[in-house]
Formats: sequence, structure tokens, C-alpha cells
Amino acid sequence: MTTRQSVLFDAPGPRARRRIIITNIVGILVFLGAALFVLKGLYDQGQLAPELWTPFLTQEVWEFTIIPGLVNTFRAAAAAIVTSVVFGLLFGVGRLSHNKSIAWLSGIIVEFFRAVPVLLMMIFFWLLLGQLKVLEPADIPFVAVVLALTFYNGSVIAELVRSGVHGLPKGQREAAMAIGMTRGQSMRSIELPQALVAMLPSLVSQFVVILKDSALGSIITYSELLRSMQIYGSSGPILQALAVAAVLFIIINFTLSGVANWLARFLGSRTAGRTRPVSAPPVAAKAG
Repeated sequence: MTTRQSVLFDAPGPRARRRIIITNIVGILVFLGAALFVLKGLYDQGQLAPELWTPFLTQEVWEFTIIPGLVNTFRAAAAAIVTSVVFGLLFGVGRLSHNKSIAWLSGIIVEFFRAVPVLLMMIFFWLLLGQLKVLEPADIPFVAVVLALTFYNGSVIAELVRSGVHGLPKGQREAAMAIGMTRGQSMRSIELPQALVAMLPSLVSQFVVILKDSALGSIITYSELLRSMQIYGSSGPILQALAVAAVLFIIINFTLSGVANWLARFLGSRTAGRTRPVSAPPVAAKAG
């Protein structure tokens, strides 16, 4: 343990470790007890009957309900990821501008959209686009979902960009200025690329948030996975339909989270390799 780590917290002793283990065991037992209680209640009410679950193993349900819902979920998430990254880079760099007006305006926009709930923005854009009548009615829910996800998550990415650049050693900028680069050239060629690499795991984690928040589109009738399963379950096993949707979301998000963790380890190992101290070359003996 490094000196800095020991300052931040004290390592638990034997008694503290025992208390932690006991607390974890008690927590697991409580969770298992609650899960068994819920499962027993569902069993008593016949909700675990095989005939309620087997429809989700048929080709018809997957072809006409689950797969179209997944396609719409990925479609909205992919569009929102692209636009969020563009928005985040634009306003993240804007917040770093030496022009106070640009930095102030970028900060106002970012803080505003970070403060507004995603669902509220979805409903607002859904109603606004419906009133303006600039799009086909069938396209309005999709556009409203993408706009809301873009403004919220783009603002978060803008903060990641700003903090990533601020986290770089000042020597990077000073070295660029010393070789004749302007402030903008240093930002584009040296600082921003390094910040993007450093924040890549956090960026992937934000993509997971975008994918999950796309399910809020069901409130404004966007036919993503949750909405499709709600429609299917309205005339059948609604609880089972929602449970299957939850399992699919969990699988997808665990996969993306695994990618984020792998990126964090991969980039961490590369950074450690780059920052490994290099031994000084041997000093040549002076000629006598």
C-alpha cells in the first residue's frame, strides 16, 4: 500500500475484517430470504407455471416482438451515442475555451441539460415535435428519444472531456507551447487525444446508461424492447413479458459493462507500461 492510500483510509484489522465478512453473509442471507419469499408468492399465485413462460421460447414471439423491440432499442441507442459524443466534444472543448463568453455559454448549456430529467425532456420533445408537425407522426417518438438522450448524456460526456483534459499534467501543454504550438493546436493534437483515451472506460459506461435510458421511450410510445413486451403482455402474461425484457436488458448491459472493465484494465496496463521508470544510461568514463 502506498503512502497516499494509507492517508486516505486505514486498512481494516482482523476484527474489522470479521465484521465485514459477517455483515456480507447476513446481507446475502437476507437477500436470498427475500428472493425465496417473492418466488413462493409467485408460485402460490400460479405465476411460475410453465405454460406462462414457454411462449417466449417460440419463434413467433422472437420474430414479431422481441427482435423488433431490440432493433429499435439499439437503433435509438446507436444514434444517441453518436450525437452525444459529438455534443460532448463540442461543449466540453467549449468549456475549456479561453474565450470567457464561449466558456460561460457552454457551461450554462451543459449544466442546464444535466439538471433536467431525461424522461421530462423526452415528453417535452415529443409534445413539441407533435405541435410543430415537421415530422411524420411515426418518427416523432424516435426523434424525441434521441434528442433527450443526446442532450443529457452529451452534457455528461462534456464534463468527462473537461475533467479529462484538466487531469493531464501541465507539462503536456507547456511542452506544446514551447515548440511553437498555439493553444488550439495543443488542445486538438496533444491534450484532447490523451483525454479521450483516459476517459474511454467512463465513456463506455455512459453508453450503458444511454442503452438503459432508451427504455424510457416506452412512455412516449416508442416501440423499443420494453414497449414491445408491454404490448405483447397486455393480452397475456404481462409479468413474464416484463421479466424477459429485464433479463435481456441485464444481459446486454452486463456485456457492455464487461467491455468497459476490460478497457479499464487494458488502458491501465498500457499506462503503467508507459510510465514505468527508465533506468539512467551508464555514464561514460572520462578520458584520462
